Amino acid sequence: MNAKQIVRLSNIIGITSILLLVYWVFTFITIQVFGLKVFRENLTDTFYLSILGILAMMVGSLIINLMFNLTRIAEKHNLDPVNTKSSKLKFLTLILIFPLIAIILFGGDYLTTAKKEKLLINSAESIIAANKVNSDKLVNYNFSESYIKETADILRVLSRTDTNFPNVTVIVKDSLKGSSVYLGFNDYFEGSLKDTIKPQKREFIHKTTKEERDYLKSVFEKDNDELRYRSNDGNYELFYPYKKNGKKIVLYFSDYQRYGKLGS
Repeated sequence: MNAKQIVRLSNIIGITSILLLVYWVFTFITIQVFGLKVFRENLTDTFYLSILGILAMMVGSLIINLMFNLTRIAEKHNLDPVNTKSSKLKFLTLILIFPLIAIILFGGDYLTTAKKEKLLINSAESIIAANKVNSDKLVNYNFSESYIKETADILRVLSRTDTNFPNVTVIVKDSLKGSSVYLGFNDYFEGSLKDTIKPQKREFIHKTTKEERDYLKSVFEKDNDELRYRSNDGNYELFYPYKKNGKKIVLYFSDYQRYGKLGS
């Protein structure tokens, strides 16, 4: 391999590295700006580390060019004809890669969201189907310390049974000082039935947005049985209504994950 070939090879490596770096940076910015969760943890970490490899190739090709100092000489004596049409086609191809990357990223995020929705729904169904007795206990709401403690115990057992079990809150409708409120009970409760200070409703008010309150109102007042699923920047939420013997509760599942579901 002569000096001219070495210079040409180093130029190819350098240009390829620059293009890869541009695409990698575009991918990284798209993921961060839109909060996309595409690949699993190992693939995500590999992606970030690959940027260092690309930079190493760029530096290496630059050093080779500097060592031989033949770039200008190679260009001066290069009498090969330039194919303008071919150059335009290559440029167009390089530009079209950007929307292709965006399609892959948003498609991967959509698949991750769909998988998460299925997981949350399966978790809700497992509570109902595999724990009929406990499900009936949950739906038989009355504001008392025994109900709060029993609900916490049931949810605590479920969360420790399955490592992938998300956070779950039992939402019920109640009233406080003449106003309708939604109370939420989870697996955290430190009280004791022997305590002299009894729990207060205001301590269990479930914070909601207007859209969530409108949905809960339709569930408890208009007999709406539709699920409500929402995902945003790695946060996943599912409202799952459950009715038994004329009584109704909503199982609220929430989970967060830093990485996607695609990959090995």
